[in-house]
Amino acid sequence: MKIIKTVLAGALLAGALLTTANAASTVSHGIAMHGDLKYPQGFAQFDYVNPNAPKGGRVVQSSLGTFDSFNPFIIKGTVADDVGLIYDSLLGRAQDEPFSLYGLLAETLEVADDRSWITFHLNPKAQFSDGESVNADDVIHSFKLLREQGSPFYRAYFADIDTIEAINDKTVKFNFKNSLNRELALIVGEVPVLPKHYWEGRDFTKPSLDIPIGSGPYTLSGFDPGRSVTFKRNPEYWGKNLPVSVGRHNFGELVYDYYRDGTVALEAFKAGEYDFRQENSSKRWATGYTGDAFDSGKAVIEELVHENPTGMQAFVLNTRRDKFSDPQVRQALAYAFDFEWTNNAIFYNAYTRTHSYFSNSEMAATELPTPAELEILEPIKDQAPPEVFTKVYRAPTTDGNGKIRRQLRTAKRMLINAGWSLKNNKLINDKTGEQFTFEMLLVQPAFERVVAPFIRNLELMGIKASIRVIDVSQYINRIRAFDFDVIVGSFGQSSSPGNEQRDYWYSDMANSSGSRNTIGIQNPAVDYLVEQLIQAPDREQLVLRTRALDRVLQWNHYVIPQYHINKYRIAYWKKFAMPEQRPRYALGFDTWWVTQDAMKTKDN
Repeated sequence: MKIIKTVLAGALLAGALLTTANAASTVSHGIAMHGDLKYPQGFAQFDYVNPNAPKGGRVVQSSLGTFDSFNPFIIKGTVADDVGLIYDSLLGRAQDEPFSLYGLLAETLEVADDRSWITFHLNPKAQFSDGESVNADDVIHSFKLLREQGSPFYRAYFADIDTIEAINDKTVKFNFKNSLNRELALIVGEVPVLPKHYWEGRDFTKPSLDIPIGSGPYTLSGFDPGRSVTFKRNPEYWGKNLPVSVGRHNFGELVYDYYRDGTVALEAFKAGEYDFRQENSSKRWATGYTGDAFDSGKAVIEELVHENPTGMQAFVLNTRRDKFSDPQVRQALAYAFDFEWTNNAIFYNAYTRTHSYFSNSEMAATELPTPAELEILEPIKDQAPPEVFTKVYRAPTTDGNGKIRRQLRTAKRMLINAGWSLKNNKLINDKTGEQFTFEMLLVQPAFERVVAPFIRNLELMGIKASIRVIDVSQYINRIRAFDFDVIVGSFGQSSSPGNEQRDYWYSDMANSSGSRNTIGIQNPAVDYLVEQLIQAPDREQLVLRTRALDRVLQWNHYVIPQYHINKYRIAYWKKFAMPEQRPRYALGFDTWWVTQDAMKTKDN
């Protein structure tokens, strides 16, 4: 890797770019969160692509629900799938490194060695799909829109950006409030750049089906409102020969057809109505992929193991509700979920029990804290549950036979200690005299079979729980407004967690409509550890600080953990080819291509 180091020491080094007087800097073709870049200056393409992949073909996929907007940057509306395909960012991510970015809209970058600022030098060839050049003003306007009018997520994500300035028409500099947030230099590189000339005079805050303009590899070419959306590969895409683009974005046309029901969608796939799907139902995966198409080999099913953190899927308890504000109550409810029986009776033993918010990764807290972790935890010792320091968290387990009276007796004792009493087979609050009741809000009817046994166990504890299934649009709006008791939610994680953790757990986001702090966490210990994670100086410290955060989240019993799987379950019609090497941290569907034979058929 050819890297130019520049230090201002009374005189400028010949041939080096100017730097600020208070910081050394590095000029490069990319940036890594920690450590060195894998790919050197002048690399031709990523290792997991086929640079000679043919371009073209029509690929149809399915989506559930509906859509009424092409603006993914606000909390209003239901956004169509994959609208991000029309946008480029300053840098593009390598999918075989934990977190490394390489030049996309930015031809080169210059970053302070202490990460207190970063400057991007835009590629002079970069242009939007309408032919207008991408300039520094577009970058600045994009961040202004997102921070001031976009989802609350962006305000948290960009909180440590101090100023953004245009050095010239093709150079933009980000100055940060401090040098502690090492990830911020990468974050600003991944943000989509929006065309200023398009959005000036438009209301960014309202959902719209106006077709937007971007600089990405695809354009939004057509749609049937709420039913289908079509993207076409831009033959004039300015960045198609960049190292981050070679061998990717091979499909000529991408179509998303919308279905109201998952079962109907599967039958449509088997009938050849669309080409590729990922399966998230163990029952459908075990029993649904049968028929002539699979027997003849025209359709294929595969399980591909991955190394991605699987995060946390769980029953999410809204701690804004008084009944869920007590950690002991939340812990007691977890005893009513019999994962082992559920996995055997319903899931065909497809899943692994989740215990960590960072499961399937080295960042999961699965053993007692090390001395290094205890040092991180010491400042919040009086604000965290004592078990954080002395025990390994494990969600309640059973023997899987469906008989969990012992577990329920444990739960009842905990509820009595928390101020509830069992009267006439009803769990009654000692202060209010009201029965413990709550509503489980669902968007997938198929999930009722998972929830129903859980509810039956709760009934044995005197708790009255009900299920309400609503449509996608209603569900999204209620989640954004935190208008629910309990939901099935997930907190996805990357191989390099960072600033997004504020949106998940930070106190300031608990009552910010549209944030991902659906739990409603307002905990100074969690806030402290989130900041420690963000400020991690290296990979070793990032892992340790993430484990510390994991422990505090676990022992506060904010959720009832469910399960995960470390495999992609995919099905596709045999019209595709793919590179021999897969990316380590992604499925890599954007590196596949339609075979020449398939392209000769009428529909491709």
